[in-house]
Amino acid sequence: QVQLVESGGGLVQPGGSLRLSCAASGRTFSNYAMGWFRQAPGKEREFVAAISRRGGTTDYADSVKGRFTISRDNAKNTVYLQMNSLKPEDTAVYYCAARWDDGLGIRRDDYAYWGQGTQVTVSS
Repeated sequence: QVQLVESGGGLVQPGGSLRLSCAASGRTFSNYAMGWFRQAPGKEREFVAAISRRGGTTDYADSVKGRFTISRDNAKNTVYLQMNSLKPEDTAVYYCAARWDDGLGIRRDDYAYWGQGTQVTVSS
């Protein structure tokens, strides 16, 4: 089992940037592919980005391509989400998730382990 803790959320103006971090503990971090999801009020949790075990492969939702970058540091047991050119519609609680597989998952059910989430609010 792996435990996940997100950090780095906050209030940012449109066009600004934030970097989210997700620290993992427990089992060997490099055995897990990782993902970021988000959930806005009244909406379903949706896929944002995913990264393979060693970081060689990534995938993004169309809505964030070119603006968000997922990366990981297996030596630090941490996955990151760099978010640039933020828009009000990016406002949501952001969750990181882990799956015991090297394939990239884009569905919520692909992931067995979840963090508690961190709030991102984009507003002027």
